[in-house]
Amino acid sequence: MEIAYTGQTHYDIDLAGRVEKLQIAQVTPTLHIASFVLLGDTELTNYCSKVLAERIKDVDFDYIVCPEAKVLPLAQSICTYLGEREFVVFRKGVKAYMLNAIETQVKSITTNEVQKMVVDGRDADKIRGKKVLLLDDVVSTGGTFHAMEALLSQLDSQIVGYAAVLKEGTDFVSDKLHYIRDLPLFVG
Repeated sequence: MEIAYTGQTHYDIDLAGRVEKLQIAQVTPTLHIASFVLLGDTELTNYCSKVLAERIKDVDFDYIVCPEAKVLPLAQSICTYLGEREFVVFRKGVKAYMLNAIETQVKSITTNEVQKMVVDGRDADKIRGKKVLLLDDVVSTGGTFHAMEALLSQLDSQIVGYAAVLKEGTDFVSDKLHYIRDLPLFVG
């Protein structure tokens, strides 16, 4: 879904009964997004976690897999709502403590350069051959999910679903996507 950008500064979105006012941010000369950030907002994170947990509770998975940083509080909270389920974090670089790290590259619309996505060998062993659900806060192009898929294919893990608070734009399509609300892109 796209909306013409005409100088709007905010976008109001209804998240299953909770309305949030999102600030509009420019990401390219002709593309603006409604910025959705869970970090630091415990109440919003827990609210979205509860809604998403309800939507994925019947998906048969062993682990949630997510990228590091913004989505970590969401993953932790969802796993708590689902009865202390486990999650694995794919990081954006190799850390000194990692053993036998496996990596790939990712490009998203909110970053200017290509980034790495890395899984520690010990976490790779946990999810090897397992059923996983991929989680992110916002899915737009699907670049982050595709990078996680590339790593998971090396581990023979079965992706049984995807989850995100918001689905931005129309680029990522999957009948296995569970999300709360569509989020438009602002063009022009």
